[in-house]
Amino acid sequence: MEQIYPELEQLISEMTDGDSEFKKELTFAIHKGLLELKEVYAEGSIEKNEVKLQQIRHKLKPTLAMFELFHITEELQNGKEIIENQGFECPEFAIHYENLQSKLEIAIKRVFELT
Repeated sequence: MEQIYPELEQLISEMTDGDSEFKKELTFAIHKGLLELKEVYAEGSIEKNEVKLQQIRHKLKPTLAMFELFHITEELQNGKEIIENQGFECPEFAIHYENLQSKLEIAIKRVFELT
């Protein structure tokens, strides 16, 4: 079975340069950020609050890029385009939302495994 985000542990190790305490703190911070993204995105979606979604995307974008969580980045971009072009009420947004939540669950589980 293919491991999800196999490079994540290596990227964290490289960034922490052998400092086990820093590695623990960084891994916890990534985990916390992903949980926040999942929660705030859910709230913003329910509220149909485009600004809230934009703010959480921008807040987590550097972390997602730095740790190569491209599946999530791509899904966030997809959601942004759907909202801009079709709004929250279209079936495409519902599909996007479910896809994003699923990808976040996988990433959260993977990061948790590294803590």
